[in-house]
Amino acid sequence: RSRTPSKGAGPGVAVSVAVRVVELVIAAEWGAFWLYWLVAAFSMKRGRVPWSRELRIRVVVIAVVVALVRFGGFRHHGPTSDPWRAGLGLAVLGLGLGFAIWARVHIGRNWGTPMTQKDEPELVTSGPYRLVRHPIYSGILVAGVGTAVALSWLWLIAVVLAGVYFVYSATVEERYLGGQFPDDYPRYKRSTKMLLPFIF
Repeated sequence: RSRTPSKGAGPGVAVSVAVRVVELVIAAEWGAFWLYWLVAAFSMKRGRVPWSRELRIRVVVIAVVVALVRFGGFRHHGPTSDPWRAGLGLAVLGLGLGFAIWARVHIGRNWGTPMTQKDEPELVTSGPYRLVRHPIYSGILVAGVGTAVALSWLWLIAVVLAGVYFVYSATVEERYLGGQFPDDYPRYKRSTKMLLPFIF
């Protein structure tokens, strides 16, 4: 007795494979980005970070994300199967990571982890820093939005948490830079936005 193959199996498998490919591409892009970040960190100038404050904030952010995962915050919200949305998300992700890398390359050895206070600070206002004062943060947030578009809107929760952390970090850094460059930094601050050109 012969069996008739299910008509719906073909398209379903194709969609599943496409979704898996999108997930792998996103994972590869983020993995390559953070690997570059790790390697580039060895070339930065000496500096110090107010670790007590930094660690408290990181612990809170990580705890919220772990709680969301632990209690099913992302359960039953799988990746999107819409190819146009996935394509748009990948494009936005690439744009964001590219912008962050451009800023990282441009700032060179002056880069530091969030809220770092450099021993020999230098004010960089050219390249992507003409557009916003914290283009690395901006690029990572844009890349996060792209990830949410390509996968699931619930990932915007992680983007919002990262955004809160970045705004706080940027505020601390600007207070320090204002003290180091009392003449130049206030002028630079008035002529640019923190994260979004012409908006914020």
